[in-house]
Amino acid sequence: MLEISHIGKHYGEQVVLDDISIAAAPGEFLTLLGPSGCGKSTLLRLIAGLDVQDTGSISIGGALLDGQRPSRRNVAMVFQSYALYPHMTVAQNIALPLIMRQLRWWQRLPLIGALIPGAAGPRAAIRARVDSVIGMLGLEGLAGRKPGQLSGGQRQRVALGRAMVREPAVFLMDEPLSNLDAKLRVQMRTEIAELHRRLGVTFIYVTHDQSEAMTMSDRIAVMMDGVILQVGRPDEIYVDPDDVRVACFVGSPQINLLDGVLRSDRTIELAGIRLTLPLPIDAAPGSRVTVGIRPEQLHEAMGDAGATVSGTIGQTEHLGADILVHLELADGHPPLLARLPVEAHARAAAGMPMRLSLSPLSLLVFDAAGRRLRARATEPAAAGGLA
Repeated sequence: MLEISHIGKHYGEQVVLDDISIAAAPGEFLTLLGPSGCGKSTLLRLIAGLDVQDTGSISIGGALLDGQRPSRRNVAMVFQSYALYPHMTVAQNIALPLIMRQLRWWQRLPLIGALIPGAAGPRAAIRARVDSVIGMLGLEGLAGRKPGQLSGGQRQRVALGRAMVREPAVFLMDEPLSNLDAKLRVQMRTEIAELHRRLGVTFIYVTHDQSEAMTMSDRIAVMMDGVILQVGRPDEIYVDPDDVRVACFVGSPQINLLDGVLRSDRTIELAGIRLTLPLPIDAAPGSRVTVGIRPEQLHEAMGDAGATVSGTIGQTEHLGADILVHLELADGHPPLLARLPVEAHARAAAGMPMRLSLSPLSLLVFDAAGRRLRARATEPAAAGGLA
């Protein structure tokens, strides 16, 4: 169990982390997701002991890490830049943490170190452990190569191997795939997820890429401006966001946002239409709200389709099995983005009129401050929540 309690960090007047508390269960894959500058890498450095928090505490397995050197924290960090030694081979890079930990300085001396009494046993154990990790990562034919002779994906595997060889309690990964091309990133996502399943060790993964977070994580913590906005499973973060910033950051293409007004606790007016919500929400009539609608929840209206919005198609984007339609609305409303099946292509050309239907069940309603408005807790049926 990794526990982070009320962590604060600032540099001068700039607050980088503001009262961060979160816990990762043993063996969990927890991703810190957020834009650049939100504090997620700083939090990772605090866990690793590469920086010191101003307030709060960090513990692993109930043991406080505060004040301990990085080498004594039983964590291993994989950096964005790989941080491999260019003059060392793959095997030497992977073996280095064990050599530094298990051999005394005189046993590490070049040439004569291996001849010093007592060094042979530890060196043999290190070689065996390195060979095991190399085999696990599929690097058998590359053990004698140096980093400059490897591809980006191979260098990333070596960096992972150097972390694995120590058998840490927690793996820390700081945007390890950001230097790879798109195809290799997809491949490495699969490999890291499989590695996590095999090792059963706690992973704390930092990224700004929502695809990485959604596909690999057990839980995601969405961070912005030095605070955690929401923690939950990937499907919860996407379907049931607590904050409009979470709804906007997670999801591609981005969620549609429309200004609306509550006419009653179950009636909302937006884009010139009135909708009846499935359950009353806890907000006063007359409140101005923001309504979020995911592009895939808008459908081309056929006949009497109930609640619809009408407009003119501004442009379309072809995605293979789907098309994205940008529907321009009247009265100054922002365009709506709809993800439609490719069969709609014949009816979706720029300049053509189109109607889109939407369901009140699919609306995400936020107050003026961006906080989610949900069904009233006093309602008997409110346990299901407002979609």
